Order: sequence, then structure tokens, then C-alpha cells
Amino acid sequence: MEHVTAPPGAPAPDAGAHADEAVRARRPRRQRVAAWTGGVLLLGVSAVLGCRAADTDAVTPVPQALAFLPWLLAPAVAALLLAAYGRWRTGLVWSVAALALLAWYMEPYGKVADPDGPPLAELRVLTANVEFGRGTAGLVDAVREHRPDLVFVPECDRGCAARLRAELPRSAYPYRVAADGDGADGSVILSTVPLKPATGVRGTLGMPGAVADVKGVPVRVQLAHPMPPTPGGVARWRRELGALRDFAADGDGRATILAGDFNATQDHAAFRGVLDAGLRDAARQAGAARTPTWPSLLPRPFGTQIDHVLTTPDFAARDARVLDVPHTDHRALLVTLTLHRAP
Repeated sequence: MEHVTAPPGAPAPDAGAHADEAVRARRPRRQRVAAWTGGVLLLGVSAVLGCRAADTDAVTPVPQALAFLPWLLAPAVAALLLAAYGRWRTGLVWSVAALALLAWYMEPYGKVADPDGPPLAELRVLTANVEFGRGTAGLVDAVREHRPDLVFVPECDRGCAARLRAELPRSAYPYRVAADGDGADGSVILSTVPLKPATGVRGTLGMPGAVADVKGVPVRVQLAHPMPPTPGGVARWRRELGALRDFAADGDGRATILAGDFNATQDHAAFRGVLDAGLRDAARQAGAARTPTWPSLLPRPFGTQIDHVLTTPDFAARDARVLDVPHTDHRALLVTLTLHRAP
């Protein structure tokens, strides 16, 4: 048998073949890993989107993920790029479908229409969670600067309430209702228009209520502060948002303002239930839907909007602004409402 000798310095034929096979093997493996990684990302995104489409908040970690639904664009885009690199056609189609569905749900929830009837009165409404009272000084500055007519203050402890009494005197805010408490339990409503105390919505944290006299029109005023959907606390969060929904549904057409820290966004089914009971989101009306109010440590536009001012359809809303308040994890929401007389 004749043997062929390779030229001096040339690699042996078997060694070259093995090297080529190793190169070919490495590339498909990287592509497979990319496709698998993209698939895992798409499974997570699709699970959250499936719950959104099914109108359910499900269980942990879905409620927590739903709070940041727009930011699922990041893993969805990453999955698209990984599917393209991995030459995974199914993943490409899946990624595009997930991105389209995300874009659909990012649209503001609820219809907006101008109220019927002539305008009767204008109210500036501010809601600000002061995080166990720590942001009270910043709230006082914001109130002095913007002079809202109604101020909703969740997590206003006894020290916070005392400071508001001292620095925002009765001459400026003669009407107040409060749920006294320490830490997150306390809440206060300040008003320049007459308030008559009313039974507030019961919850773990203080949620006082009142009836405001706005140029002869009784307006139900209610502070919202349900517990957050922490792991193990989702059922309680859903139940307390349900109590706010029942409050809205029991209005019998009466003008209503429901404002505060809802610990929920428009992507939560429990919050949409409150809106569907006959309320509209003032920030949505004023073109500021999804402007983040929490957590304030994240720079804008990161974060999510969990602080809301909700009203019955006899209110129009404009000039919604999100204000930075020092020493609290929430930004304040300030909105101008116009009450229209019933036709």
C-alpha cells in the first residue's frame, strides 16, 4: 500500500479534519444556547402576558411583574435577538408576537370623553405618600408652592400629622380628616373646601373618607392605600382593592374623588376592576398615563405609576404633573380637576 507523506510543517490530514469539525461543533452549540436562552425569556414574558390577557393577577410573581409590564420589552427584545442569532424561526415569530402584545397593553386603559354639562368648579388635587412621615417637609414645600385644594397623604404618621397642623395652619387648610396611626397606618386628607367626615373604606392601613361641599355639590372624597402585593400578601391586596371597587360602585352616580397610593397599575386586574366600577384615571385623561411615581430612587422614565387620582365622569382632568418630594420613595401626583354640572 502506498503512503502519502505530508509536506514538512503541514498539519496531518486527520488533525485538520478534527479541527474543522470542532469549529463547526462550536458554532451550532452557541446558537443552540442562544435559542434556549431566548426561549426561557419568552416563557417568562408570555406567562405574564397570558395573565394580562386572561384578566387575572394570578399569584406571585405575576402581580409583581405586572406592575412593571412595559419593561418586559427588554427581555422580549433580547429574546428576539437571541432567536435571530440562533436561527430559531419559531422564536422569531414568538418574539414578534410578544412585542406586539406588549405594545397593545401599553396603551392607556379606559376611554376618555369630555363630561356633559357646563363647568361648575375647579379643584387642584395632590396625592403624596410620605413614607412613614419622612417626606413631610418636602410635602409642606410642595403644598405651599402649588396650593392644591385637596391633599391626600398616605403614610402620614402622628408626627407627620402634627407637623402638617403646625406648618399648614387652619387658615390655609381649615378642613381635615385623618386616620391616626404610626408608621404606614396613618393617613390625612387636607382641604380648602368644606368636608364632612364619612365612613372610610376599611383596610389594614388607614383610609379616611369624607364628603366635600363643592359649590353646593356633595363630592365623595376617599383616600386609597391598600396593602402592597408582597409575596404572601396578594390575597389581602386583592381584597382591599376589591373594597375600593365596592366603594366606587356604591356611589349611585354621586361625584367621587378616590386618590392615593393604590399599590397597583392599570395592568393589574384588581385595579382595572376599580376603574370599571365607574371611575376614570385623571392622569390618563390629562395625558400622563404611566408617568412613574414609584420608586423615586429610579430616574425617570424608569419605575411605575401606582399613585392615582380617580374620579367619576363628571370631572375633567388636565395639567397632571409628577413632583419630586425628598425623603420618600414616592413622587407626588398633582392634577387639576374641573367638576361639571349634571345636564
